Amino acid sequence: MGQNLVKKILAEHLVEGELTPGGEIGLRIDQCLTQDATGTTAFLLFESMGLERVRCDLAVSYVDHNMAQFGPENHADHMYLQSIAPKVGAYHSRPGNGICHQVHLERFGRPGATLLGSDSHTPTSGGLGMVAIGAGGLDVAVAMGGGAFYTTFPRVIAVELRGRLRPWVASKDIILQLLGILTTKGNVGCVVEYTGEGVTALDVPARSTCTNMGAELGVTTSVFPSDEATRAFLSAQDRVDQWQPLAADPDAEYDRITKKLHVERDARALANMRQHCQGLTESEPDAGGFVTVSFDRIVINLDELAPMCAGPGSPDNITTVREVAGLKVDQVLVGSCTNSSYQDLALCARALRGRRVADHVEFGINPGSRQVLRMISDSGELSDLIAAGVRILEAGCGPCIGQGQSLAEGAVSVRTFNRNFSGRSGTPNDRTYLVSPQTAIVTAVAGVLTDPRDGAGEFNIDCPVVDTPETVTVDDSMIQPPLPPDAARAAEVVRGATIVTPPAGERPPEHLRGRVLIKVGDKITTDHITPAGTFLKYRSNVPEYAKAVFLLLNEGGKPTFAERALAAKQAGLHGVIVAGDSYGQGSSREHAALCPMYLGVRAVLAKAIERIHKANLINFGIVPLLFDDPNDCDRLAADDEVTISGLSAAIERGDETIDMTVGGRDVEIACRLDLTRRERRLLMAGGLLNATREKRS
Repeated sequence: MGQNLVKKILAEHLVEGELTPGGEIGLRIDQCLTQDATGTTAFLLFESMGLERVRCDLAVSYVDHNMAQFGPENHADHMYLQSIAPKVGAYHSRPGNGICHQVHLERFGRPGATLLGSDSHTPTSGGLGMVAIGAGGLDVAVAMGGGAFYTTFPRVIAVELRGRLRPWVASKDIILQLLGILTTKGNVGCVVEYTGEGVTALDVPARSTCTNMGAELGVTTSVFPSDEATRAFLSAQDRVDQWQPLAADPDAEYDRITKKLHVERDARALANMRQHCQGLTESEPDAGGFVTVSFDRIVINLDELAPMCAGPGSPDNITTVREVAGLKVDQVLVGSCTNSSYQDLALCARALRGRRVADHVEFGINPGSRQVLRMISDSGELSDLIAAGVRILEAGCGPCIGQGQSLAEGAVSVRTFNRNFSGRSGTPNDRTYLVSPQTAIVTAVAGVLTDPRDGAGEFNIDCPVVDTPETVTVDDSMIQPPLPPDAARAAEVVRGATIVTPPAGERPPEHLRGRVLIKVGDKITTDHITPAGTFLKYRSNVPEYAKAVFLLLNEGGKPTFAERALAAKQAGLHGVIVAGDSYGQGSSREHAALCPMYLGVRAVLAKAIERIHKANLINFGIVPLLFDDPNDCDRLAADDEVTISGLSAAIERGDETIDMTVGGRDVEIACRLDLTRRERRLLMAGGLLNATREKRS
């Protein structure tokens, strides 16, 4: 059998390990990116390791998250990044130049390369035929210094696209449909590779929409082939010399995928699997109501696809738009790193030309880059948007991460973003729906959630077609290049009062005597652990940011997580977090491990832990434990005092299980130590920062 594209690219970058699914591999990283919410810490850690110069082919520091600058903290971070990045040999994209993923796609990404970014949506560049992976800032700092990135060699999920998208149906509907099939859980250690003749009809922005939201699946990354559409995109960017054709072999082999689903809770996903998965087999339900399903590939017929919608709470709460049509909408937002390309915004402008959004609807757009903003300005399409009543927001992440445009209580927002976790907008119990730009436009005019195929005729709106421009506005004047070594040595780094060197982790205790500081359920995101929004400005100051850990889950009048952690410390107890399934999904923010570590958390025990968060826990010396029997989760409660005897010895020996006893009750819980030899070495060193320092000394 031939090779799939993922295996081809990984084989060219392999520096350690074997290409066997499930085994750990080390990869050479060609390019790195950071953004200001994670990049400040990444560069501080880079300095802490004693590194002076970037050693990967290319590194770019972007400022796109904390743009509003309420108080001095954000600007202090920006000044630090603007001075440290060129000094150590990285490019620096200044505030206002655009969102990291959109700008990287336009100006730096290249087919066949590897990219590691301290943002979970780094896989956006998979739309160019890259293996682009999101990771914690410490992993990115190591890669910037020339170190390998370690991950699991993935199982590759083949997603075959057939046919062509019909009018008013978008690539956003492809990834929403895929989320309805695979859900956000149970996909750790996998990569999605798009294949089939339907791929050829999608341009790079359409492809990058799918790869961007692949992060919501929980897969390591998603990849499209590099073909004539890729060449046309790079040619328009005056970078055609960086193009190369890349594709899977005609007889490429893909993995057979197995998932465990609940008959009732996952009924919709099961129905979608039965419709879209080839070679599907399904077991009888077990005593708990779970079935095991296996399949060879997923097939999505684009000409049969309908406009899709993710309902409030999770990106995999998928229905068709028609199923929820008629819901009164108060706000519509187009943009974020998912749908903010020129094609997306030009489509909005052309559909809205000569029309107005409904009087009760607030409509805002976030251009993905300054290039996009200049192009819609030069074409006159910006004027069409303004005339239609659209608010023009800055070329940055903005409301996607709770930086403005928070909802009134009970209001409904329809967004083209990638995440709608509860409270992410900045409003508790918010009602946010994720849709395509096509659906967003017609909904804004109608004032109610509307399938664009149904509403377009009523409002006499023709579906615009926006082709890939042959040329684009290229202006890199807001991207500062690296300083030459001689100039770099003389350059000073600006360190405001908020720039605080993050702490390193500690070795696991010989015997863990702990207290369960909090018990949480399934699908707890890094937004729940370390919230974004107005708290983002504390990212460079761990002691301050740690006060916000789990603050969104805190019940009024009760001690905060930070206060409970301090009380446990004073009692001589280690902090323990207990969680359900898919713990730590969402953003790559390492602060969701770094801040709990600072507060004294030494272990997390969960039914399942997502890939990036597990790596971040290990990087900062927190032991990730899994319930050997998921039902044992019900036997633990907050404030339980627990003991794990011989923890450090078990990690060092390579034990696969270890027992936890619960004080005051006759309860013993078996925990799995699902760790590679390298991960055990990192834990015994107190985390990746200490291990890297030891290696360099």
